[in-house]
Amino acid sequence: MSKSLTLLLGAAALTLSSAARAEAPLNVVASFSILGDMVEEVGGEHVDVATLVGPDGDAHVFSPSPTDARAVGEADLFIINGLHLEGWLDRLVEASGYEGPIVVASQGIDALSFDEERSAHDHGHEGHDHGHSHDHNHDNNHNHDHSHDDAHAGHDHGAKDPHAWQDLQNGKQYVENIRDALVEADPEHAADYRDNAEQYIQAIDALDAEVHQRISEIPDANRVLITNHDAFGYFANAYDLDVLSPVGLSTAAEPSAADMAKLIQQIQKRDVKALFLENMTNPALLEQLADETGVAIGGTLYAGALAPEGEASTYLGMFRHNVDTLTDALKD
Repeated sequence: MSKSLTLLLGAAALTLSSAARAEAPLNVVASFSILGDMVEEVGGEHVDVATLVGPDGDAHVFSPSPTDARAVGEADLFIINGLHLEGWLDRLVEASGYEGPIVVASQGIDALSFDEERSAHDHGHEGHDHGHSHDHNHDNNHNHDHSHDDAHAGHDHGAKDPHAWQDLQNGKQYVENIRDALVEADPEHAADYRDNAEQYIQAIDALDAEVHQRISEIPDANRVLITNHDAFGYFANAYDLDVLSPVGLSTAAEPSAADMAKLIQQIQKRDVKALFLENMTNPALLEQLADETGVAIGGTLYAGALAPEGEASTYLGMFRHNVDTLTDALKD
């Protein structure tokens, strides 16, 4: 083989290697399953997404492993919820040696304060107009009571409720933040990221209108949502429901006997139609409430984690499943 041919083949191999590297998907790590789904929707074929807290996993009590630290350390982009959801974040980043961008998907959202949610109950249920339209300004005009004591307030989360994705309008902000991060990290595919995000946002808006319509068909007196822990404050605020919960924002919290007694009284006073399990929490607490009040369990809702398969395995599918479950149990 001549020297010139050897040089030509070497140059061709180098060109192909560079092209392969350029076409390699962006390596993105998302902190939990809902974010992972959003990144896949926006990134499409240009991203390779790893999710730390997977379907049915609980980000509240997650403990990162050395494998998780290695995944973060090798990532091009690390996307988190923020609002103190990931209490394990700092030690994970330190263990991983990650020095790349950390994208806070909730950036720019008008986060609800736990204390504001709790005090909103003081306004009372009577006179609350469930028929008005919403501008999504998060003015906390819904009733939102937490039967736990102050020791659980904001447990593991600081002052703000981190479950902001439970309002679809906030979901749009998540998508926009993810889009912008992908565009900055991989400008070569910026047009695709923007197109994917636009289509996704249109689907979110369409579902948001559907959710408003379907929840509006539930009689006012029946719009009481009781789950294991307080993960539906944004949902209640956006779609006009009242939330009662035995514990606070973290699944690690435990209600006292006094908390449970108060909640049972409220359930009986409000003539609550159904209780709802959450996919990532122990059902024992709700089963106890069902036994003591005679109120049936109306199904399982998805709050902080997607399902491994089926309809609730995507962000939008999770919303559809939750609304189907709520309306089936509360409409009559």
